[in-house]
Amino acid sequence: MFKRLSILGSTGSIGRQTLEIVKANPDHFECRALAAGRNVDLLAEQIKQFKPGYVSVYSEKEARKLESIIGKNLHCEILTGEEGLKTLASLAEVDIVMIAVVGIAGLIPTLEAIKSKKTVALANKETLVAGGSIVIPEARKNNVKILPVDSEHSAIFQCIQDKQATEVNKIIITASGGPFRTWSKEKIKQATVEQALNHPNWNMGPKVTIDSSTLMNKALEIIEARWLFELDYSRIEVLIHPQSIVHSLVEFIDGSVLAQLGNPSMLVPIQYALSYPKRLESKLVKPLDLASLTNLEFAVADLERFPALKLAYEAGKKDGTYPVTMNAANEVAVNAFIKRKIQFNDILQIVEKCLERHTPVYNPALVDILDADRWARIFTEELLQPAY
Repeated sequence: MFKRLSILGSTGSIGRQTLEIVKANPDHFECRALAAGRNVDLLAEQIKQFKPGYVSVYSEKEARKLESIIGKNLHCEILTGEEGLKTLASLAEVDIVMIAVVGIAGLIPTLEAIKSKKTVALANKETLVAGGSIVIPEARKNNVKILPVDSEHSAIFQCIQDKQATEVNKIIITASGGPFRTWSKEKIKQATVEQALNHPNWNMGPKVTIDSSTLMNKALEIIEARWLFELDYSRIEVLIHPQSIVHSLVEFIDGSVLAQLGNPSMLVPIQYALSYPKRLESKLVKPLDLASLTNLEFAVADLERFPALKLAYEAGKKDGTYPVTMNAANEVAVNAFIKRKIQFNDILQIVEKCLERHTPVYNPALVDILDADRWARIFTEELLQPAY
């Protein structure tokens, strides 16, 4: 087994860990293309180490800076913008495309990879939240596998494998509960950026970490799971599991429940997506010591303190462009919170206001999805103006 990779989002948390796996397994993986946004300095280091043939950055400005850093001795083609991502997602010499860019930016290169019949390792929730209705049919048409990289969806995927959907009673997505799991509703309102970024179990980028503190991360996973596993929302549940050892569970119609367990590490689901359908020995992750586990807790999620889950079920059931709107409004609001322009409690209130004002399009085409995303961002920015 030898696979050639294109990593979109190589300087982010998932991208960096993907490259750790490539480095640890040179007999199995090779990096042929890297895409980053504006983190040109780190990208330059990655180019020197992994020597890809192609790279892509945000704009010409970053391209010129990259050229000045790497010089002319490292031969790689430098591309930019959306076209650069599309090119890297469809390279003839690539077997797997890792979609690890943040936000709606992952949708178009994912579609491009699918149309080019590449296996997609999907670490970007927003792609299916916003565009599941067009991505999944396109993957089915092109006989392309979408391999989930989220630890929760990877766990479900590993439990279900090739079993029929009719054998599944429900799937149970676990959530750590984030840093505010035991906080009162009033105390949560006063949460600071630093407190929200202090996740108890996982090391992630700022946007995903804030989403974990509001449970919007889990809300997006509900909608993503609906598309990945083609199950009705009534068969998707969320349980709070603060130890993050059980990554998710599947209950089958005969009463059996299968779960995937492991130490909290994204290296395991990333490697499994890259090596699928085989498994490779892990050279980077400590095996789970079951005898050392003293307690595994599970609890129902409190929708009063964490209303993101309720919003996700409502937006998902309404379907159309509601999930797109929820995701876009959340991205803008989270960014405003990180910049300390709004309070923690404002994030979901803003998302809810945006959903209330949205005029949906049902059975949307790509243009409808992108239009809804654009509208939601503009409307959310307008809502934020008094706070600015």
